Amino acid sequence: MPRVLIADDDPDLRGVMRDLLSEEGYEISEASSGTEVLSALASANNRPDLIMMDVMMPGKTGIEVLRESGGGQAKPLPVIVMTAHGTSKIAIDAIQHGAYDYITKPFDIDDVAVTVKRFFDWRNLNEQVEELSTRLSERDPDEVMIGNSPAMQDVYKTIGRVARSDATVLISGETGTGKELVASILHKNSRYARGPMIKVNCAALPETLLESELFGHEKGAFTGAIAQRKGRFEMANKGTIFLDEIGEMTLGTQKKMLRVLQEREFERVGGAVTVKIDTRVISATNKNLPFEITEGRFREDLYYRLNVIAIYLPPLRERGDDIQLLVEHFLHKHRASPGSPPARISVNAMDKLRDYNWPGNVRELENVIERAVVLSQGGIVTEAQISLSGADNRRLLDISQRLREGTRLATLMADVERLAVAESISINSGDRVAAAAMLGLPFEELQERVEAFGL
Repeated sequence: MPRVLIADDDPDLRGVMRDLLSEEGYEISEASSGTEVLSALASANNRPDLIMMDVMMPGKTGIEVLRESGGGQAKPLPVIVMTAHGTSKIAIDAIQHGAYDYITKPFDIDDVAVTVKRFFDWRNLNEQVEELSTRLSERDPDEVMIGNSPAMQDVYKTIGRVARSDATVLISGETGTGKELVASILHKNSRYARGPMIKVNCAALPETLLESELFGHEKGAFTGAIAQRKGRFEMANKGTIFLDEIGEMTLGTQKKMLRVLQEREFERVGGAVTVKIDTRVISATNKNLPFEITEGRFREDLYYRLNVIAIYLPPLRERGDDIQLLVEHFLHKHRASPGSPPARISVNAMDKLRDYNWPGNVRELENVIERAVVLSQGGIVTEAQISLSGADNRRLLDISQRLREGTRLATLMADVERLAVAESISINSGDRVAAAAMLGLPFEELQERVEAFGL
């Protein structure tokens, strides 16, 4: 049963909150001053899981309690502060000293229960992320797959079953779903783990270069071939070759690839000596290869050679609650320093992330969270700090339409300036001094713009 300490010098308020939270199933203790809070924290047996603490209390203020209890450490004191001035410097100081959140007085008593529940949901999710990250990254910090949805559970099971086999694997899924990560995990858990993992992006090389890159060439095979060169397959001997974007490979190269998969041998470009290899092949594509076969762009026989084991990575929009788990993971990953606490995210910001379609999948989500953490300066990520490409595209389309309608640049720039002023004030929680500094403007000039724009 979670323990909640209610710290307020108003006994009536403590009584109301005690009755409410007791009915919700929490074990309640009380304190009437900051000094009593510090005493409660000194007790190893009855240390609270959460403190609901008024900022202004006799003895020591809530801010002093946060400072003296090590609120700025890696694991901050679990505190929700109660203040009569939610946007004041006091509330901001509380958050900067490690408080989880704040609620303003007078508050709806039902909001208290919601805020407390949200804290314990957040804490449980963080513990889950830390456990999952630790368990999955014991071998390699980069080997972290996050997600508990049924679709991801199927992926984990397939990886576990086939990693130690020699079978050729085809990983399919949209851009940004983590295909290269799955390939790395398969390699590092296979009998080829002692050998190299060689990666080839088939979409990044033209056909004239791809064949030489894959199979190597002999001296004089073509203009510029001044020496013999090993190809990627030969370099991957006793290891793994990862062929990314295999669907972009031309039909001519596909034919040569088929022989390599069937015979495990090839000749370098311009050479006659057969090179034999012992290499595991893992390929990936974001294309629908069966459709490409019907369109005559991909060989059916090669498809069946590549698709011995199929792993499909679902898009993020089909992974439900995995979004919240991934967000918490990225908040941990992109914190300011290894010893600093991760940024937190507001309910509205999380709702915005859940409602988005995520065309760029997990990669796009990580980029969005990394940017938001920087803007929030490691504090609380708000809805205003979540910048989504879909929204950016809509803004560009709007600008394009307005230009066609004859809107002048000066008018467009004024609109952009108004948005920048409003955004900077939102990011800084209404603090116009900080907003002016962010924009590089004198405070008086910012005030003039606020009045001119009617903000």
